Amino acid sequence: MGNVLNKLGSVSQSVRGRKRKREDESADESGDGSDLLDKSLQTPKRKKLVSTAKYIYQALFKEERNSDITVHALGKQWHLHKVYLSQSPYFASMFNGSWREADEDYVHIEIIDPKITIESLYSVFGSLYMDEVVLEPKVIVSTLATATLFQLDSLIDRCAEVMVETTNAETAVLYYEAACEYGVKMVKQSTFGWLLVNLLSFYHRAPKWLRLISFELMEQLVSSADLYVVQTEFTVYTLLRYWMALKLFPDESTTDGVEHPKERYFAERTSTVPFLATPEGVPYERVFRALRLHNLLNHHVDIRVLRQDNIIPIEWLHKPLMQQWTNVLTIDQSLDKPIACEDRVFLESCIRCGRILNENVLHKWRWTGFHFGLDLLLSSDTRSLRIRRHHRTENERLLSLRVARQFLVRVSLASLNELRQIKHQQTSPILSISLEKNEETQLVVFDRELTFPLLVSVNMMLVAPPEEAIAAAAASGKGAESKEKDQATAAATTPQASERSPNQSVEGIAGGNGPVESLDGGSSASSSNRMLANES
Repeated sequence: MGNVLNKLGSVSQSVRGRKRKREDESADESGDGSDLLDKSLQTPKRKKLVSTAKYIYQALFKEERNSDITVHALGKQWHLHKVYLSQSPYFASMFNGSWREADEDYVHIEIIDPKITIESLYSVFGSLYMDEVVLEPKVIVSTLATATLFQLDSLIDRCAEVMVETTNAETAVLYYEAACEYGVKMVKQSTFGWLLVNLLSFYHRAPKWLRLISFELMEQLVSSADLYVVQTEFTVYTLLRYWMALKLFPDESTTDGVEHPKERYFAERTSTVPFLATPEGVPYERVFRALRLHNLLNHHVDIRVLRQDNIIPIEWLHKPLMQQWTNVLTIDQSLDKPIACEDRVFLESCIRCGRILNENVLHKWRWTGFHFGLDLLLSSDTRSLRIRRHHRTENERLLSLRVARQFLVRVSLASLNELRQIKHQQTSPILSISLEKNEETQLVVFDRELTFPLLVSVNMMLVAPPEEAIAAAAASGKGAESKEKDQATAAATTPQASERSPNQSVEGIAGGNGPVESLDGGSSASSSNRMLANES
């Protein structure tokens, strides 16, 4: 009986609990919710009035309502507003300083930059009335020039972004020159990097764009250790010969991928005076000086072409020939020492070789030419690049008999997008490799982001650099360090200085376990005569 009463008590209590809960819920539902309402009213709500900027642009800029200043430039007048123009430091200092225009309602701007057009002025003035700007890649250089004139840093940055995104074969040189002129560092670095990768892999026989490259730019490209050379160093020489023919004979019709009609002009001259020593050749001297001459003397066909062209004075070759011959004798007597040098010396002296891997299959190749008794084979599987010191007994008389040979190497890999921009790049450190006969080692494992076609650039130093190169690098390093100290001292003694505003190729594919390819540079005149030594 007691158990029954306890159960009835618990049931009635639970019923009362549920009833009380329903009453509480109904009370909440029927209440005014004042707490929630207060919280909602006290929370700001941000909504963008999309039409506001458009109204300002339409009424004040396009319809020129309530204008308080007339700007005259390039023969056209714009009826604008000082409050909007003052976003530009150029106009802000004019209106707020002691200039005559501060109290006048008319401004005449004398524009001497030919890149600035009426269209670019219209676009830049209009951008001051909008919260966004539409930038046309076809006229982006004009917009950049105008934005630079009016010191609009934000617009300059937007122009730079568009230029980086749209760098291609047609715009690379144009953008680079504009970046140098207007001081846009990001664009200068981006376009220079684009040219380093594409100069020899794409521009090599593209006269339309190659002839646009200036003397100064070509010199910088040719001298850079980061230049992606296709085949061997001699390809750089043949490119310069082609580029020089384009410059000397601009009226000659040329076709992509075909030898220039006047490229044989140099070899066919009757004068014995080297072309660079003639008055018409002097302007090209500094560009050819940027060639790594000691790396152009590694194949007898290359030397014959150099002598037939008679472009480079023979005196230029005396020192590198003596240097190469000294290295041969030193290695032959096993007197060579381990190669050790600063990165700067390596980058300035190394041999630059390269190739294009079109497919993700097994590739094996060697670069022909004399390599100081080292027969180096490179192989690329799907995810790595390896190097082997190949040593066959029948060729021992031509190869170094040293048990172990040491050399330095650096590998750079690049994948490009449809605009031939670098979408992923991988560069190894400078590696010191020591290989015994027929020994193989891995150089680099490919990043997963790399895709094919894949550009491969290999920098190698097979012999120790000359002492003068090491001394020059040391002197250069000291000079740079001294310059930095002088600049730091000057900055410390003139603190106001920081407040001043600046004024602104040919290759084959070896699939599976196919033959080893021998790649050379050569030229259109020599490569067809050079035999490729294939071996299984």
